[in-house]
Amino acid sequence: MLMKLFPELIWRFKEQEKEEYNHVYLTFDDGPTPGVTTWVLDTLRDYEAKGTFFCLGKNVEKHPDIYKRILDEGHSVGNHTYSHLKGWQMDNTEYFNDIALAGSFISSNLFRPPYGRFKASQIKYLSDNYQIVMWDVLSQDYSITVSPEKVLTNVLENVRGGSIVVFHDSVKAEPNLSYVLPRVLESLNEQYEFRKIG
Repeated sequence: MLMKLFPELIWRFKEQEKEEYNHVYLTFDDGPTPGVTTWVLDTLRDYEAKGTFFCLGKNVEKHPDIYKRILDEGHSVGNHTYSHLKGWQMDNTEYFNDIALAGSFISSNLFRPPYGRFKASQIKYLSDNYQIVMWDVLSQDYSITVSPEKVLTNVLENVRGGSIVVFHDSVKAEPNLSYVLPRVLESLNEQYEFRKIG
């Protein structure tokens, strides 16, 4: 439903050529997080996979070394606000200022709203400066009520060529992510190439 309301957002990459069916885009929100993000980077490297990290400005400010490693290893980054704000509940100016603050630490024209929700007026304004990247596969790795097995099923049963998959490199998601990410990479590695966005 939201995809139809906001077609200007990137929900999935459409296949222009037949070979495009072989690409999947793994994304990671809320980092960089010591221990978690570094493990994700190690795991992606094991499978020669690239990912896209939608970083919080406050975490990049705290952990610039991990942010630098993300870039040094050939992954891409995006702005996920400085403070993980709920845009739909906020004054636009305050929201935009928080994103601009994040932008002083994160060099990227990619943006993803926390919780995947924000106002139409915010979309309109941000679209002038950012490619707004959503997703078509939500892993639910962040939920303590969803089992690791269910998170894995959420991904494997819904992924297709061009899919954008959402994971979280956060402490809360770590128990699910540590189970799911290697299995997703192992299961899909023969069929898909894991690419970064941008």
